[in-house]
Amino acid sequence: MTVESVQPDAPGTGASELREPPLAGGGVPGLGHGWKLFRDPLGFLAGLRDDGDLVRLRLGPKTVYAVTAPDLCGALLTSPAYEVGGPLWDTLEVLLGKGVATSNGALHRRQRQTIQPSFRKDVIHEYERVMVEESLALAARWQPGDTIDVTREAFRVGVRMTARCFLQIENNDDLAERLSTSLATVFGGMYRRMILSFGPLYRLPLPSHREFDRALAELHRLADEVIAERRAAAVKPDDLLTALLEAKDENGEPVNEQEIHDQVIAILTPGSETVGTQLMWILQLLAEHPEQADRVREEVQSVVGDGPVTFGDLGKLTHTNNVVWEALRLRPAVWILTRRATTENELGGYRIPAGADIVYSPLALQRDPRSYDHPLDFDPDRWLPERSEDVPKYAMSPFSAGNRKCPADHFSVAGLGILLATVIPKWRFERLPEADESPLVGITLRPKRLLLKAVPR
Repeated sequence: MTVESVQPDAPGTGASELREPPLAGGGVPGLGHGWKLFRDPLGFLAGLRDDGDLVRLRLGPKTVYAVTAPDLCGALLTSPAYEVGGPLWDTLEVLLGKGVATSNGALHRRQRQTIQPSFRKDVIHEYERVMVEESLALAARWQPGDTIDVTREAFRVGVRMTARCFLQIENNDDLAERLSTSLATVFGGMYRRMILSFGPLYRLPLPSHREFDRALAELHRLADEVIAERRAAAVKPDDLLTALLEAKDENGEPVNEQEIHDQVIAILTPGSETVGTQLMWILQLLAEHPEQADRVREEVQSVVGDGPVTFGDLGKLTHTNNVVWEALRLRPAVWILTRRATTENELGGYRIPAGADIVYSPLALQRDPRSYDHPLDFDPDRWLPERSEDVPKYAMSPFSAGNRKCPADHFSVAGLGILLATVIPKWRFERLPEADESPLVGITLRPKRLLLKAVPR
């Protein structure tokens, strides 16, 4: 499927003559498929490809289109006929406003131009000191036999890395604690609002709604505090936050306060959440597969010895990198995304109306048996060159693709690699029966309560 194949049809073969995608099975009267997306979203999305490569869903009264095949997903993500929008992003605007993650068109291009220099692959090495320091500090926090609340620890280090690298906030333990507590509530509530769009219901003064409102207000308050502290600083460091404060709009005027606020929220929340959540899943998988952890330890010792891991070492840590990549495939933090059609067009031989919302799941695509052998197995060796060449294009896209690919992809992978290569040679982890490793479904996917026992090597 090429980009051209999703462009409007030539004269005489108008989009109106195209087929309507099939309706997915299992809808419930009144709720459509929203009930299944609420009760068993992972299983429901994983089974959708049996209904077709592109299918219709009903979310209450609304029709949504689901892309289930890698080639159509690639066409969706690389075509100018679709923009960021749909149920996910409409819901996230409550938190992210019109920042770089949710904006489109000229506004998005200007905002991306402001932040992109801080995320370029060739400048990630500037964050090496912070990543190494945070990784060493994490590995030094535990005592033999400790029960580690990995959910809390991983999110804490995710916030600390993000805040120190991009905002140069050094004393941020309180920030990490407040962010972690609030984000878990907000992302869970946003997912419910995304799939069950009963707007007036969520304004009722129910305890869960009040908790959501308090957590959302806390996240916005945190962003305002970060901005106020930087404005009050006598000397402002040369970092992303200062760049945002000094940014100009299309007319050469300073950008407004709301845009700065939205950008800071976008840096602090999705960035910290995804790094922290992905680290949770990596440690859970290595506790479940200790033989893979042993291979990481042996590789790191052969390349690095007893010294700290550097960016120069990362390129030599083949198996360690493959463990990170395989965890991103099997347990991606970002498991569901949406787009919106800007014009009536064609996708996979089906008509997509202007304004239609399209959903796709990186998790479902990356576990599809049509793309992977034994897709539910944790098998880092599947990313060895002789095996990975058989993976279809766009069947592995944990950071999305096209011009809306996550700008923090290189930062996230490098940070996770250094964390893994620092912690695993010092500790092995044992699973505990009182933990709850089942997925907590929200805007992101994280373990409900991941507890591991730390055992020194």
